[in-house]
Formats: sequence, C-alpha cells, structure tokens
Amino acid sequence: MPGNLQPAAPNGVMPFSLCTAFTELREYAQLQDQYRDGTIQRSQLAQTSRRMFRLSKRLSASALATLYNFWVSQNGGLTPFAFYNPFDVLADQQIGSNYDPTGNNTQGRVTVVFRGNWAQVTELARSNVQALELVEVA
Repeated sequence: MPGNLQPAAPNGVMPFSLCTAFTELREYAQLQDQYRDGTIQRSQLAQTSRRMFRLSKRLSASALATLYNFWVSQNGGLTPFAFYNPFDVLADQQIGSNYDPTGNNTQGRVTVVFRGNWAQVTELARSNVQALELVEVA
C-alpha cells in the first residue's frame, strides 16, 4: 500500500566487544524560525527523540579491525543492523547481559545504520575513528 513504511530489517548484529565503545546521544528534530523582532517559533517534527551512538573510546588494533570488518560487511554503513545498548537492561540485571548474537532479544536492541565516513587517526597503540556514529532507524 503506498504511503506505508515498513520497519527496517536488521542484517547482522554488532559484535559485543564493540558495543561498550559507544555513548548514547538523543536528537530531537524540530523546525525553528526566528523573526526580525527576536521571537522564535519552534515546532517539533517527531513525538520521540532519535537515538544516536557516537564512538567514544580509542580502539586497539584488534578492536579497530573488528569494527572495520563489520563496517565493510554492512556495505560501508548502508545496511541496517542490530546494536545492543549494554546499559539498557532491566533492574537487577548486569550491564551487558542483554546482548544476543542472534538478534532475537528485544531488550536493549536498536536497529541502526552507520552515519559518516571512515576517517581513522592512529596514535600510540590506539586508534580513533572520529566521524563514525550509529543512528537509529525506525
């Protein structure tokens, strides 16, 4: 039926060793106009925020290779995949206990795509991938 959007189907699950390297951010999309008299008119575009995850950890050579190989397997970031937020667990559960390599567990699972290009800076024993982040897709 035209006009109906199907939810994105994840193709793969990000390796558990990389899930803790990302920090969650929230983005609230809105329209904003400022008039000559200084008044601002704002309107919200969505009812909920969009979740984003930014790489916030310097990676060892093996973790960098794992991330790069996963990025390549996702067609350079174009294919949606499942990401498990290790901190999105129920009360009295251990951090990271929600991870499921099959992608069947819904607790903490977010369907995301990569946003940004691969830009790597290698320093002493660690590397940064600066422009890469994960963005939630519905």
